[in-house]
Amino acid sequence: MAEKVDSFTFTVEGVPVAKERPRKAKDGHFYTPQKTKDHEELIQQFWMANGKKFVEGAIGMTVKAYFNIPKSASKVRVAQMQNKEIRPTSKPDTTNVIKLVEDALNGLAYRDDSYIVRIVGEKYYSLEPRLEVEVFSLSTLERRVLPKMKEDD
Repeated sequence: MAEKVDSFTFTVEGVPVAKERPRKAKDGHFYTPQKTKDHEELIQQFWMANGKKFVEGAIGMTVKAYFNIPKSASKVRVAQMQNKEIRPTSKPDTTNVIKLVEDALNGLAYRDDSYIVRIVGEKYYSLEPRLEVEVFSLSTLERRVLPKMKEDD
């Protein structure tokens, strides 16, 4: 059983991948590609290793995807990539990386991905490819960010 919390973060080691579209078999039925299944399971394993946390209600999600620095990059460009001055603009699409995370945690870390009402996704270069995932209750965020209103007497 998952522990109910206001927020949690965890890191998935390895190169981030995108959610692939369902494929159609020769007999006409659709199936999820094996690469997608494998990476959803990997995300679930890192979530479990982090303590099986669960957030209720309207939630927000932040996904930061760190990709390998290309071997062909010059020393100057490597430094710029590490300083986040140059960001990946190639595939995979940020939205497809986020969708893989959403689907992997669906029903485990939150009731349903329809409860996600705020998403931030970012791509970076790094010598250590990984996904950094944060899931948080929007009511908790609002309590931290929004000033309290005085009640009328």
